[in-house]
Amino acid sequence: MALTQMQLIQSLGEAMAWFEREINWDVPATELRHLCGRIGELYVAMITNGQMAPLVNQKGYAVVSALGERISVKTTAIADSGGHVTFNAKSLAFVDRVIVLRINTEEMQVETLLDLPVADAVARMSPESRGKRTISLSRLVKKPVHAAPVKAVMDVEFEGHRIRELETGTIEVFKGGTAITPVKPVLRELAVRLNVGLLNGSGNPMNTRQLGTQVIKSILELGEPRIGRL
Repeated sequence: MALTQMQLIQSLGEAMAWFEREINWDVPATELRHLCGRIGELYVAMITNGQMAPLVNQKGYAVVSALGERISVKTTAIADSGGHVTFNAKSLAFVDRVIVLRINTEEMQVETLLDLPVADAVARMSPESRGKRTISLSRLVKKPVHAAPVKAVMDVEFEGHRIRELETGTIEVFKGGTAITPVKPVLRELAVRLNVGLLNGSGNPMNTRQLGTQVIKSILELGEPRIGRL
């Protein structure tokens, strides 16, 4: 049975919420392969106005776009540029388009690392070996270009932690002058101490930006030392 766009959106939201619960239970994101895969498939079906493949374990592809493109979807939760994505070399013959996604566990959002016609994607892959072809994440993950420092719009301190909100919306946390990463676990700890709720208005866990903004707001309301609003 084909899913409507609304059903795809709802299913994706439910899958992302479950993924975040697992992360909050300290399950490594890289151990949630099946859930990552399903999130990726739902996301691609949604953005292409398409449908999930008609058969379970459809050979080569997971989604058929509204234009009839057979799309191979690979989803990773690896945070850095290490590792690679593997494809069945023979199955690529049944594919029109390749999309590689990454789940950003800090912001709880899906990022597109690669979206190309299959011929262009294959050109980026390693030569076939034992029926497999791979593409290194280092070739897909763009390194940030630091042309100029990003300014902070808010900078506060609380119990030995320095929390900064950058003009891009990114939240940074420092302790003893050292940047903490990932920041969400420490933001959750600070939120509990400050009696800040962890859920948003929809009843879902706040993402890093939302939680950071609420933590900073609560610190300011306490009259704690503020380094400055820049």
